[in-house]
Amino acid sequence: MTSRSSGTWFTFTSVTVDHHDPTPIYRQIAAILKAKILSGEYQPRQVLPSELQLQQEHGVARATVRHAIEALRDEGLVYTLPQRGTYVSPRDQT
Repeated sequence: MTSRSSGTWFTFTSVTVDHHDPTPIYRQIAAILKAKILSGEYQPRQVLPSELQLQQEHGVARATVRHAIEALRDEGLVYTLPQRGTYVSPRDQT
């Protein structure tokens, strides 16, 4: 499935959460997004799918998506600009 947001095209894969897994769902979502960031599917400074898109894709509450994004922010993988979205952090140039 593809979707357009703010002039950027996204391709969504069918990877989603396992509601029967004991791992908290927000951690599962964070792990899915982290894998996409580390694999290069989401490039530095690219906007991530919106909270609403992630809610719908994974069938979870908005608070769960926000918790996942917060975990990624805490790891330094993403940054959020109010009213503009959450973006992949630039990679260190070392």
